[in-house]
Formats: sequence, structure tokens, C-alpha cells
Amino acid sequence: MFSRSISPKLFRSNTNLILRTMTTIPATMKSIIIKENGDVDKLIYEEVPTPKVSEGSVLVKNHVAGNAGEVVEVGPDVKDVKVGDRVLYMSGSAYAEYNKVPVAHAVKLSDTVSFEEATASGLQALTAWTMVRDGYRVQPGDTVLVHAAAGGVGLLLVQMCHYLGAKVIGTVSTEEKAKLVRENGGDHTIIYTKEDVVERVNEITNGLGCHAVLDGVGKDTWEASLAATRRFGTLISYGNASGMIPPVSIHCLGPKALKLMRPQLYPYIDTKEEFQRWWNEILVLLEKKAIKAHIHKCYDLKDAYQAHADIESRKTTGKLLLKFK
Repeated sequence: MFSRSISPKLFRSNTNLILRTMTTIPATMKSIIIKENGDVDKLIYEEVPTPKVSEGSVLVKNHVAGNAGEVVEVGPDVKDVKVGDRVLYMSGSAYAEYNKVPVAHAVKLSDTVSFEEATASGLQALTAWTMVRDGYRVQPGDTVLVHAAAGGVGLLLVQMCHYLGAKVIGTVSTEEKAKLVRENGGDHTIIYTKEDVVERVNEITNGLGCHAVLDGVGKDTWEASLAATRRFGTLISYGNASGMIPPVSIHCLGPKALKLMRPQLYPYIDTKEEFQRWWNEILVLLEKKAIKAHIHKCYDLKDAYQAHADIESRKTTGKLLLKFK
């Protein structure tokens, strides 16, 4: 296998630094690619060219897909990230040994946070934290309903709302998942396969409903979420696990003067400064043990198809990770 290596010495050309590296980078790498739509068998494990850095980018050797690793090469104009830095980043095509990442999309990891923790909490923790600090600013004494509370984002929302002083109600499909939610700060759990969600919410809240409903399920829970939100409350629909919510009339919000939000993470981290601000807050939560990453299982990259099949089975809790040897 051919490889490329660049001297670690610094050279200057037109005031820009030549690309720097501290290691030999292979010309090709293992990756998961998709050549056609279909089932999990369409996730193909094969050799592809290793990406090359350019201005404003760094090359990251992934330790865990999705997305955490070590910087092994930096572009000629990159100043605030160096070779050897441990980083979390937001960028596509991460099912690979290496990834080219815009430096604006990478933040440094502290030594107290492992690659596994960063990956298991990173994207989902940022999604959850922006939701409870900006989408609906959770306050002590609030009652918050979290759908799919044992899932990746859901379990983080439970922990965060508990940390912020709210009473947390979580919907789950099994008693095993209900137990996990209660262990992570859930005050009440509703097993939606056996219980009526709206009836149970009304029992728990004395008919008032919840200050906020955080719904990552979508179509199947829309009506229940609307009914479970109290007067002047906030309904946040952030996911489509069961499919897209059908078109709705804005007038459905009128009877209880509800607020409806459909957030996405990326507007919150559009700039490097915003990304750093929110990630620093997540680091504080991790270091204080206010939240913890729940890892269901680690898979080799070549077994990505199995990880996806396991997710689809709905028998997993927490995060599934793809690791690199």
C-alpha cells in the first residue's frame, strides 16, 4: 500500500504554512459506502482513497465513528488546532478510518472525556441541551414529558431535565426501558404499549398537563403530545422515528395558547464560536457527572450493518458505537 508522509518541519510559502503531519498517512482506508438504496446489506465495507486536507481543514484519524478522533494533519492556514489534538467534530462521511473536517466544525476534547463518551454524548447531547436551554428553558418545578425516553437523545433529555430541577415523565415500550429511565432521573414512566399516555399524564399532573413535551417520535405521538401539553405550554417536535407529522393547522394551538417548535441542531452551531460555547457547556455536564453516556454496544466498522439492524430491532437502549482498531 502506498502512503504519503510530510516532514514535520515548518516551511513557509507565501506566508502560509505547508501541510504538517506527525505520522505516515495511508493512501487508502477502510470505509462504509452506500452505492444504492436498500436494507442494511447495502452498507458496503471496502477500501477507498484517504481524503487530503486543504485550506481550512484538518484530517482526523477516527477512533469512534460519529465523530471523535485525533488530528493527524492540518491545512496550511490552520492555527488553533494542531496535530495530536483530540477532537469532536460534526461532519459527514464519518464511517471511515479518516475524515477531512472543516476546522470550524471541530472542537477540542479535554483529557477527562474519552472518545467513547464524546461520541456517545456529543451530537445527541448538543441536540438535547439546546432544546432544554433555548427551545424550552426548563425551570425547577416544571413537568416535562419525554417521548422515547430510553433512546439516545431521550435518555439525555431525562438526565438534563432532572438536573435542571424538573419532574420528568418518560414514555417507553418495555419495563426494562422504564427501569433505565427511572435510574437516570425519570420520576414517572409510561409504558405506551400497555397504558394510555394522555390518561397517565393527566393522572400524574392532576389534569393540568406538562409545561413542555419533547417529542422525537413524530407521526405516532403527535396527537398525544398535543393533548398532554398544558395551557401556555410548549410542544417541541424534533424527530420522525415513526414518520413525518402530517400537515397540521396552526389553529390546533389556539385552545391552549400553545407554542410549537421544530428545532434542528445545526443552526445552533453554525459558527465555531457557537459550537464551542455549547460544547463547553456539555463538557461541564460530563465533568460534573450530571449526564453520562449510555453505550449499548461497540461494533467494528466492518459490522456497521449489524449495528443498524440492531437499532431497527428496537431492542437496544443508549448508544451504539462503531470503533476502529
